[in-house]
Amino acid sequence: MGFEDELKVVDLRSIQGALQTTDIPRPAAPAAEMVGRVREIIDGVRSHGDEALRLFTKELDGVALGALALYREEMEAAYHSITPELSRALTVAHRRIQQVYEAEVPTSSRVSSDGITVIRRNVPVVSAGCYVPGGTARYPSTVLHTATVASVAGVERVVVATPPLPGGGIDEPTLAACFVAGVETVYPIGGAQAIAALAYGTESVGRVDTIVGPGNLYVALAKSQVALDVGVGSSFAGPSEVLVIADSSVDPRYAAIDLAVQAEHGPHGLAWLVTWDEEYLHAVDAALATYVRSASRLDAIRSTLATHGYAALVRDREQAIELANLIAPEHLELLYQDGESDAGLVKNAGVIFVGVDATAAFGDYVAGPSHVLPTYGTARFASGLGLEDFYRRQHTVVIGPNAVEELGWAVEEIARVEGLTAHAESISIRRRP
Repeated sequence: MGFEDELKVVDLRSIQGALQTTDIPRPAAPAAEMVGRVREIIDGVRSHGDEALRLFTKELDGVALGALALYREEMEAAYHSITPELSRALTVAHRRIQQVYEAEVPTSSRVSSDGITVIRRNVPVVSAGCYVPGGTARYPSTVLHTATVASVAGVERVVVATPPLPGGGIDEPTLAACFVAGVETVYPIGGAQAIAALAYGTESVGRVDTIVGPGNLYVALAKSQVALDVGVGSSFAGPSEVLVIADSSVDPRYAAIDLAVQAEHGPHGLAWLVTWDEEYLHAVDAALATYVRSASRLDAIRSTLATHGYAALVRDREQAIELANLIAPEHLELLYQDGESDAGLVKNAGVIFVGVDATAAFGDYVAGPSHVLPTYGTARFASGLGLEDFYRRQHTVVIGPNAVEELGWAVEEIARVEGLTAHAESISIRRRP
């Protein structure tokens, strides 16, 4: 039984009791050499600024950079140069993302009792840097799925960093999306060097308070390494992942193409088919092999499937959901009939798509929730990009005239037990006549 070298089959049907991490293959941790290389790049940018950006871009991307910043004029010109159909599509996607996040804007709160009033406000960061992948593809959608959320959160200055074209500069669709999303500045810089520039600033790149956006392993590692000096949104948003749960009620071509949808983003990603129907597994096998042979991004798809492409045979829907919770995928598709009833059982996933037509491609573009999502199992404790990645909860505590009498005794009791006499005295001195 095989997937014609596309997916590796994992048969879990005989396992009794709860699944364990040892029952399934897991992506390997990034190599120490890669971690060290990222640190070298970050240190180089911190020490040498624009000079290092130009050197690393020439070395890693093969591009001799010209201007290191593009502004609203260039974005507007790009917007007017694209087709009316693309302009409309970008506008529709932008509007839907706005709608989702405007409905999630939190309200302030005010609680008063015992002479103390606590006021909570949600204060946006002043600036945010949105990383938009590039290289083998372009992602105007990622501009919308990051910068729009930042704008709804109330961030004053939103900038984008993205790898340059082979000849330098930025492609027009990406610049057009920046115009639609209200981006202030675009930096034609990619990789770990872009993350370093956004975190620490250079002569041409202004440092930001928060960095968001997906990327390859180098980008994800760079964000983790600067996380003590700058906010980093959406945990480990690395190479794309999908887990598709489906059975014979769904056209096997749908499951096959949805595996390819995320696999075509490139290497180091993850693609799982999960089913309790062995015949259906073979049907998806055939459909996937047929599609891959003619895919325009054949090399990217094959690279992902060869390293992290799997098909799991499970006993039933219950074990399928158990497996999904164990893997904690970025995208989880419940393609089978009545999948909505199982969605509430999912504990660990970046985003869940339900329905026979629920391809994750909707989420990549127009569904509304940001497509910047946790990967590498971080969906166990992290969420997709949200408003909370761009603001801080700030409390104001108003101490009224009755607070010392009402609550001062409790402060003194706890402070004296802890041996912090100055804490206790700060109350007792106020209680004396």
